[in-house]
Amino acid sequence: MKPNETLLNTAENNRALLEALDYEHNWNGLSTPMRQNAHELSATEKIEKIKGHFKEIMETLGMDLTDESLQDTPKRVAKMFVNEVFKGLNPDNKPEIKLFENKFKYKEMLVERDITLYSYCEHHFVPIIGKAHVAYISNGHVIGLSKINRLVEFYAKRPQVQERLNEQIAKALKEVLKTDDVAVVIDAEHLCVKSRGIQDTASSTVTASYHGKFKETEVRKEFLTYLNLKANY
Repeated sequence: MKPNETLLNTAENNRALLEALDYEHNWNGLSTPMRQNAHELSATEKIEKIKGHFKEIMETLGMDLTDESLQDTPKRVAKMFVNEVFKGLNPDNKPEIKLFENKFKYKEMLVERDITLYSYCEHHFVPIIGKAHVAYISNGHVIGLSKINRLVEFYAKRPQVQERLNEQIAKALKEVLKTDDVAVVIDAEHLCVKSRGIQDTASSTVTASYHGKFKETEVRKEFLTYLNLKANY
């Protein structure tokens, strides 16, 4: 096989692997930035690797890891990263969502508001804490209410920027529900603003994503009324 053919086949294999592992590969800029070999290591291998790196960070900061309060911190942080706060980076953790026929013929919007949201700023790796408000109008199918919460959690549990998180949730809901009539509003506090830099403890950030019928002024106004938010959001 010629060198150029080898390179081409390797590139094709890498693309195929990425497509098999990363269901967001065709989201045109909305996907979380990931390396093509992002899923090669097992969770256990990732924990061991992160533990070693975090131990080095703590030692570089001058901390004494022989102290009983600190000696297990690298492993605790590594397990937290892989199994908890960044578990949304693993496609295997995406919730399975079953569609049900809209037997009740409910034609109005369904609103799930005040969904607890914990994420991490990808710029400083500190928490983003807030609420997500989600609505959709059935196109003949519905999903269990808790599945909306689980979908929000899945995309929140990764390093994020709020704008992307907002769009990822909306995009995923549209794909699952097979309808364009979806709205997502997130109101969150960023600890990268509150605990460092400007240290502004009063501000929060609101982002919104409106699709289908929710682009219509009256429909959007009704949605925001349920949230007790001003209609210009």
